Amino acid sequence: MKIKTRLFGEIDIQDEKIITLDKGIVGFPDLKKFTLIYDEEKGDDHDTIMWFQSIDEPQFALPVVLPIIIKPDYNPTINDELLLPLGELTEENTYVLVTIKVPTDPTQMSVNLKAPIIINTDTLRGGQLIVEDDYEVRFPIYDILKKAKEEAGE
Repeated sequence: MKIKTRLFGEIDIQDEKIITLDKGIVGFPDLKKFTLIYDEEKGDDHDTIMWFQSIDEPQFALPVVLPIIIKPDYNPTINDELLLPLGELTEENTYVLVTIKVPTDPTQMSVNLKAPIIINTDTLRGGQLIVEDDYEVRFPIYDILKKAKEEAGE
């Protein structure tokens, strides 16, 4: 399937790369189909900012990152009932992302640890779920990303 995007122009998305969020995401309940876009030239997706691109609204894409990059001890508690629509989750098939907020001043960048996007990689079903823990909605990340970049020699 080909879609036009605001950030990446026209891209080809394989059906097996489409993630369905039955309830959409916070603030956008009608956006239910997404794909994950990252720079394959940089290699693996685990150490980079990615884009959670809407298939329903090609102008809509959220920057996301794996939370363990930002907070290695991140281990949210989520009500089991909220996870049921995703199918059986195991350590191997659970993929967790957090959204990034990038204000005009990049030193104020933050991630939302309170509402991660949980994806079952076997069923390609996901949801943005509110965790029961006291994680921050705006966890500052500028210094963390800057340090990681320096350590990588970039």
